[in-house]
Amino acid sequence: MKELLTRTECTAMRGIAILAIMLHNYCHYVKGIVKENEYQFFDKRIDGLWEALTHPDEFLPMHLLSFFGHYGVPVFLFLSGYGLVRKYENESRGQCHDSGENHATSPINSFSFLRYHYLKLLRMLIVGFVLFIMVDAVTPGRFPFHWDNVIAQLLMYINVLPEPDKIIWPGIYWFFGLMMQLYIVYRLLLYRRSSWYVVTLIAVCWLLQVFCDPDGDSLNRLRYNFIGGMLPFGLGVLIGKVISHPRTPAPPYLRIISLLLALASIPLVIAMSFSFHSWLWIPVVIIIGTIALVKAMPEVVLKVFVFFGTYSAAMFVAHPIARKLFITVAWQRDAYDGLMLYFVAAIGLAWAVKQIIDHLPHPKM
Repeated sequence: MKELLTRTECTAMRGIAILAIMLHNYCHYVKGIVKENEYQFFDKRIDGLWEALTHPDEFLPMHLLSFFGHYGVPVFLFLSGYGLVRKYENESRGQCHDSGENHATSPINSFSFLRYHYLKLLRMLIVGFVLFIMVDAVTPGRFPFHWDNVIAQLLMYINVLPEPDKIIWPGIYWFFGLMMQLYIVYRLLLYRRSSWYVVTLIAVCWLLQVFCDPDGDSLNRLRYNFIGGMLPFGLGVLIGKVISHPRTPAPPYLRIISLLLALASIPLVIAMSFSFHSWLWIPVVIIIGTIALVKAMPEVVLKVFVFFGTYSAAMFVAHPIARKLFITVAWQRDAYDGLMLYFVAAIGLAWAVKQIIDHLPHPKM
């Protein structure tokens, strides 16, 4: 057990995360489906979840995907934090980052670091955004893009503007601005610093949220930005710094223990969803449960999620395009018909988008 997470396990976790996000982003647009508490905590949505659990119908899978699927985002944030430490701080080459470069032995220039990671994000964003706005322009329900918001999206500062949930479209692209903020936080505040810096920053960000109104605009603004993502990202950084190399034998019955841990996380996440204060800490349970899940998987199942994880970046930027095309099927005919068509189209689009991204110039540090 030389690594907490192998490269294969990290890729499988990305696969689980992108499938959860992709299915969530379709289901929560279907009429009559329970909406999630992602940026704010609404009691009426908890009531909707309780109603769906206690009076299940044929749409229960959609209710659950809609309400819980967005927790794929904390998994991505955790892997990003963990991968940054393994890539830039540990003496041996990390297992979770997607580049063959290793910068752990010498300090990195702040400007070069931020430029490099901005361009990596931009390679994905520009392909998906261009394709989306072309599809959006010729399909019903065209979004009223404004030039200043388009610039803010491409420069990845749109998250800090007022009413981000009304100006970021497609909505999932708020993640690019969040990641850019976290790269800045990592390089300026956490890079090669004590783990106590990470713990302190997590605590400060938690305190800033805990004193907000659960359904207020202040909490919404905070959670669209790095303050809301610091817990899972910081947990990844912290684990990367402290226990990235346990170098201990794997415990007996690791797969059984992992399976039990993954199963235990399900009712715990559901229970924590009913209180604002415990809701803030759900990403920790989600991350632990996902790690346990990939360690419990048989090899043949793991390979399936590794496949989706390999295409996770392309699926992330491509699935809003497929949703815009097929959400009307769920509105006008059958929700599961639309979901299946959307899923197949999103995978095909992801393959095509990946071919485009792979042919764009790779940024250099």
